[in-house]
Amino acid sequence: MTKNRMERARIAMLAAGLMLLGNQALAADLEERMAPPEAATDLAAQSPWQIRVRGLGVITEDSGFVNGIAGSDLSYSNTVVPELDISYFFTDNIAAELILGTTYANVKADGAIAGLGKVGKTWLLPPTLTLQYHFTDFGAFKPYVGAGVNYTLFYNQSGSGAFSNLDVENKLGGALQVGFDYMIDDHWGVNFDVKKLFLEPKWKVDLNGTSLSGKAKLNPWLIGTGVTYRF
Repeated sequence: MTKNRMERARIAMLAAGLMLLGNQALAADLEERMAPPEAATDLAAQSPWQIRVRGLGVITEDSGFVNGIAGSDLSYSNTVVPELDISYFFTDNIAAELILGTTYANVKADGAIAGLGKVGKTWLLPPTLTLQYHFTDFGAFKPYVGAGVNYTLFYNQSGSGAFSNLDVENKLGGALQVGFDYMIDDHWGVNFDVKKLFLEPKWKVDLNGTSLSGKAKLNPWLIGTGVTYRF
């Protein structure tokens, strides 16, 4: 009799233990089911679109020539202009960037023809598209490199003094880029960026009725700093 009572006690204790474990497992499962989907929330908050507004220094190479005149050279004015760029991130590392801005250049005779003075002035619009690789292992500091193309449009061209009918040819060229964003939070950051455009258009102008032509080796550096916003 005593043996049967002890057996029933063991069975009751085992049943109670199983019930306790079951209740704990059920509570853990309910807690897991009710937890917010963190990964989905993070993904929804990360937009592929980004914009930057920069102040941009345009520093030209100051080189060129007039056909048929040995030792001839050209120089150009440097400028500081506002610039907007739009980026789209295909992945965390790969993005495309389009920069939009316009500036002007005063063209001056130099070298053997320096005495001719200012040749004229032209405005230029150099939309530039680059494909970038962004490094993501440095926390808020996000450096990147890029390469691409630019197509520069010259407009509102005018001669100066004895020069007239200045015409600088629109030109397709290459572009290289390096820079970084430092993100203050998930949306706002500061940016520093350097681009090198390879831009050597043909040009022509009339000097007292005589037609001159040559090549303008602008090849500008674009050095900018500004504000980044990630949507």
